Amino acid sequence: MIDTIISLLIGALAGWIAGNIMNSEGGFFRNMVLGVVGGAVGGFVFRFFGFYAHGMIANIIVSVIGACLCIWFGRKFL
Repeated sequence: MIDTIISLLIGALAGWIAGNIMNSEGGFFRNMVLGVVGGAVGGFVFRFFGFYAHGMIANIIVSVIGACLCIWFGRKFL
């Protein structure tokens, strides 16, 4: 239960950071979803290239990069 709450808070933080980097507007829920999805996308991309995130800071960085990729993809193709 606590791990899920921490993951959602990290996702919200990552989504908020990515939104600021990419100049995207959104509320708390949108940022949280974007950060969680970004974490999955970033984790997949980094694992594809042989990199693994260990620790909270590394997971936030991977989530932010993944969320930025999601925002970019959404702008480019949707």
